[in-house]
Amino acid sequence: MQYVLASASPRRRELLSQILDDFIVDPARCGEEVNISLFPEDMACSLAERKCDEVFRRHSGSTVIGCDTIVVFEGEVLGKPKDRDDAAATLRRLSGKTHYVITGVCVRNKYKKIVKYDKTEVKFNLLSEAFIDIYVGSGSPLDKAGSYGIQDGGIVREYYGSYSNVVGLPVALVSSMLKEVREDI
Repeated sequence: MQYVLASASPRRRELLSQILDDFIVDPARCGEEVNISLFPEDMACSLAERKCDEVFRRHSGSTVIGCDTIVVFEGEVLGKPKDRDDAAATLRRLSGKTHYVITGVCVRNKYKKIVKYDKTEVKFNLLSEAFIDIYVGSGSPLDKAGSYGIQDGGIVREYYGSYSNVVGLPVALVSSMLKEVREDI
């Protein structure tokens, strides 16, 4: 069985390689517009399913894995920043506070489609203006939901749940979903 990761994220690729020896990458090209009336968990799952379904149309003989990660702070979904100023503003808002990271996952082959999510609580350190300026200047937060990567030092004080979920691919969940899909073959 061939596996396809429907994401261009190098972080997701690295995490998936922990559970699969061989897979190809074919990023979804669909937009990330979503119905904002959905609960955040449903929003992440809907986006993951849309990406998975698009790539599955090109790889119908494979098992496709689609993911989407969102950050939720005080009931608001924080996506990827529009620019450096937006990233800095987001980091100031999250500084010293707690938020949630939700990754929706869709795994699909010709026999079955499964959609689930993982949710992790994350607490930030207090971030100084100097830290924010240097971090945003590095460019690292510009392609990440919530404008940060947990793997980037100095940002996260603590988290409750899956570390890999915050990076963008909840390894334990994806592993169990792949096992569930394989059982149907």
